[in-house]
Amino acid sequence: MKAIHISSILERLCIQNVSGTSPSITSFSPVDGKAIATVPITTRVDYEALVGKAGVAFSQWKQVPAPKRGEIVRQIGDALRLHKQDLGRLVSYEMGKSLQEGLGEVQEMIDICDFAVGLSRQLYGLTTQSERPAHRMFEQWLPLGIVGIISAFNFPVAVWSWNAAIAWVCGNVCLWKPSEKTPITALACQKIVSEIFNRNDLPQEISCLIQGDAELGKQMASDPRIPLLSATGSTRMGKSVAQAVAARLGRTILELGGNNAIIITPHADTKTALLASVFGAVGTAGQRCTTTRRLIIHESIYESFKVQLVDAYKQLKIGNPLDEANHVGPLIDEAAVNSYLEAIKRCKQEGGKFIVEGGVLKGDGYPSPCYVKPCIAEVEPHYKIVQQETFAPILYVMKYKDLEEAIAIQNNVPQGLSSAIMTLNLREAEHFLSVNGSDCGIANVNIGTSGAEIGGAFGGEKETGGGRESGSDAWKAYMRRQTNTINYSDKLPLAQGITFNL
Repeated sequence: MKAIHISSILERLCIQNVSGTSPSITSFSPVDGKAIATVPITTRVDYEALVGKAGVAFSQWKQVPAPKRGEIVRQIGDALRLHKQDLGRLVSYEMGKSLQEGLGEVQEMIDICDFAVGLSRQLYGLTTQSERPAHRMFEQWLPLGIVGIISAFNFPVAVWSWNAAIAWVCGNVCLWKPSEKTPITALACQKIVSEIFNRNDLPQEISCLIQGDAELGKQMASDPRIPLLSATGSTRMGKSVAQAVAARLGRTILELGGNNAIIITPHADTKTALLASVFGAVGTAGQRCTTTRRLIIHESIYESFKVQLVDAYKQLKIGNPLDEANHVGPLIDEAAVNSYLEAIKRCKQEGGKFIVEGGVLKGDGYPSPCYVKPCIAEVEPHYKIVQQETFAPILYVMKYKDLEEAIAIQNNVPQGLSSAIMTLNLREAEHFLSVNGSDCGIANVNIGTSGAEIGGAFGGEKETGGGRESGSDAWKAYMRRQTNTINYSDKLPLAQGITFNL
């Protein structure tokens, strides 16, 4: 993609390059290594002022009826529709994912806005029966206040929207710290949203954007004015955030590492299994938390499926992600490339045999040092490198004898985000979904590990963090529950039959 096209997109999205500002962040595209734009870093003074304004905005926003808040979110969804093409291209260029995935990410924002609009009329409470006569007991859900959001580079805008759209209709205001690797897409979204709030005579601080590194995230985690902090990233980061927030008895939603597996049984539709495996492993260049990192294949079909897998990898096209003919774009930066190379080295040291070799791609068509080859290694499940998440297109394949062994292999990792089984056998499918099956937050049948719909609650178990975002009843995490009892009699009966007379 030519620089002039990016300049045009930035202009249409009202992104102005900041020069001579210190401190600042310059975003470089992994597609071609070129600078996209520079944005100022949020200083401590700026942060304090913004949090104060967010608190004031909350006092006004929470008074707006929930369906009216939903109407504002509907307008945000419509604005995102208008800017979908520009935003999708910017996501692709700044992060490095394919154009189709970039457009899909913007569509996720639109979809969660639609979901939140409906939700704004369904923030249900519960009426329960009181044991005391002439009493009514019920519960209601009330806004929390400022919801902090720390998002990762791999989904630079979608995961923010999962949190923000739901938090807004629940009556909260949001304070968003995007990854310092993808600040421009965040700024574009903030400008779109701010315009909607301004148009409706509402405080722009209902949506706040702060830019900075991990230190700014630590500041948010320690801030008692932020009752809920939703953080997406590595398990290491999540543990740090959890400790800081717990120390002040705050709440967290943590969506952390994944080490996702697909079990392929003798009863699988191999065509479906192959497509799911390849897309799951190489989509977003292996930089999804739901990326397929392990294939657990029955020994009776192992060799034949392996041949198909290797042949499919030969057909992959790697290059500029804005070229729709390419399947795989670059990794986010050179640090990610080094992690990829180190993982390959460690896998070989442990005895892994690469049936599709990896490596860094150079020469024509690869204008930055961030393009790598998706690779496949035959391994044993107990290898230490297999137990870890490497954010890169490295796929580990292994054999199993029976379904119990396959499920044990799948579950025997520290992470617990997404999982899948490929089978047309009803008993196998049901067993995989049973109490003795997958221990992950997401378990799919004849669908890969990657790609979740916004209607379902998203998140995982174990070192994935245990939080839930997006659909279902995940909205409850963004509100506080209050139990109410009303006595409409002229007496004061006590619970549990206790008497107290004066």
